Amino acid sequence: MSGRESLRFGHEDRRRIYQYVERRGSATLGELERELRIDPGGLRHHVAILKRDGRIEADESGSYRVSLDGGEREEHRSEDVEFAIRPARQEDLAGIVGAIRQVAEAGTYIVAETVADEIDHQDALLRHNEIESRMFFVATVGEEVVGWVHIHGSELEKLSHTAELTVGVIDEYRGDGIGSHLLNRGLEWAGSQGYERVYQSVPATNEEAIAFLEEQGWETEAVREDHYKINGHYADEVMMAIRLP
Repeated sequence: MSGRESLRFGHEDRRRIYQYVERRGSATLGELERELRIDPGGLRHHVAILKRDGRIEADESGSYRVSLDGGEREEHRSEDVEFAIRPARQEDLAGIVGAIRQVAEAGTYIVAETVADEIDHQDALLRHNEIESRMFFVATVGEEVVGWVHIHGSELEKLSHTAELTVGVIDEYRGDGIGSHLLNRGLEWAGSQGYERVYQSVPATNEEAIAFLEEQGWETEAVREDHYKINGHYADEVMMAIRLP
């Protein structure tokens, strides 16, 4: 689906199908028929309309998932590694959770750790409903997810111009430019969706992340003293943001 369009479906069964797929992450025709008890002919008709309107798409296994237009796969090469940046798929969920947990294990990326908990608990990677939108891009080396960028925005009118972003790369692949490519891809997508301001918060102890964001043009907007308690010690929260053209 291009842009953050209003979720109007024109038929109650169509809305139910979309909501089921969105909440579960993916669903097969058989599962939709069994769980929603919609006549098979009507179900296929409504699925076809949802596909035509760009709200859902079929993956390689034939399951349906929410469609958020993230663009094409990009191939990159540094001196040491070849990697790809692409929109995440539902089947990347475990790899993304693993990468986030590895990056966050030192306790210096609290927001990202929370994101990992949410998607792991919900078992749904991409979200687009009346309340929120959630998009992921991943960096992969071969089939391994080695980094991610996550953009989370509100659909509420008063907050619809802002989005929260997290980005990270596992230790083994830092220093190859992967983080910069991920960040740029995430910001490009956020701009294409109409977001005007993107922000993220990190503990003051995560000096590497703060320096990286400052190099990319982010600015510190506020500091909340002793907002985090990490390994028994208090740490300030540094709230950083960037305005999109």
